[in-house]
Amino acid sequence: MKYRLVLLISIFIYCISLNLNAQSYQNAEHHPCLKCHSSQSYSFHNSVTDKEMKRLMNPYYILDTVAMTAGVHKQFDCTDCHSSEYGTYPHQANLKLEPLSTCLDCHGGDESFATYQFEKIDEEFKKSVHYKISGDNFSCTKCHSQHTYVATARTSSNVLEIVDYSNKMCLSCHNDMKKYKLVSGHENPKLVQVHEWLPNQELHFQHVRCIECHTEVVDSLMVSHDILPKDKALRKCVECHSANSRLKASLYKYQNLQKRAESTGLNTVLANESYIIGSHQIPHLKIASIIIFLLTLCGIIIHSIFRILKKK
Repeated sequence: MKYRLVLLISIFIYCISLNLNAQSYQNAEHHPCLKCHSSQSYSFHNSVTDKEMKRLMNPYYILDTVAMTAGVHKQFDCTDCHSSEYGTYPHQANLKLEPLSTCLDCHGGDESFATYQFEKIDEEFKKSVHYKISGDNFSCTKCHSQHTYVATARTSSNVLEIVDYSNKMCLSCHNDMKKYKLVSGHENPKLVQVHEWLPNQELHFQHVRCIECHTEVVDSLMVSHDILPKDKALRKCVECHSANSRLKASLYKYQNLQKRAESTGLNTVLANESYIIGSHQIPHLKIASIIIFLLTLCGIIIHSIFRILKKK
């Protein structure tokens, strides 16, 4: 009994320690980093003039503390990934040149994260157009913010939420002239013009992730990270709008959506806000529709025959 009590107390203390940093994110004024990095401006003492100075914060360095408390890394402190030397202000200029920790630095080779297949994801990513163009300069954090990332696809049961979160990752660069040019070196293409061939663009962007057409489906991964160049992107409507829709192997493959993807009940169709014509077919309704069609056709034929006989 005594050992159980000690164990419970230890677990309780551990859980509290995990949430300390998350709570400090909410109280940004008490966090040494977020005192500046959660505000539009920051203050410092100018040792040259011996005066207090105030400057505008670079908008790219302003962090959303609310989103941070919901992110997967909320239990970590800033210096767990950034150099501990950032604890001294003003920061040394050469700190910006130090490479940041990558996902594999923490998650690679760790059995506790084996189900996430980080090594396999890294292999797929290195086949992608992003890596081929930018190499190691294009890291996981270009798409997945280490500060606010949430595993929405694994945790959400709402398809629209998954689509919205995923597409915002793509659009955060592909719809931002400055960020796109920083990575690609050339002007941002006009998304509407590039997708002129796609009917009902707005509906597709709202209900289907960009990666459904811009990646190859990989059965062994929850999400494919081999982003294809635009000339190899999928343009065949039948690939999704058919009984054997590729969406069942991509957008609808998650365990929390498995019943929705595989169920043949009418409630599944009515409850699914992202129902796509042709991708869900119910055998019983299909047979019933064929029978109704044949009965209607027979009725028309019989009616026509009687009209002809009547005229004679």
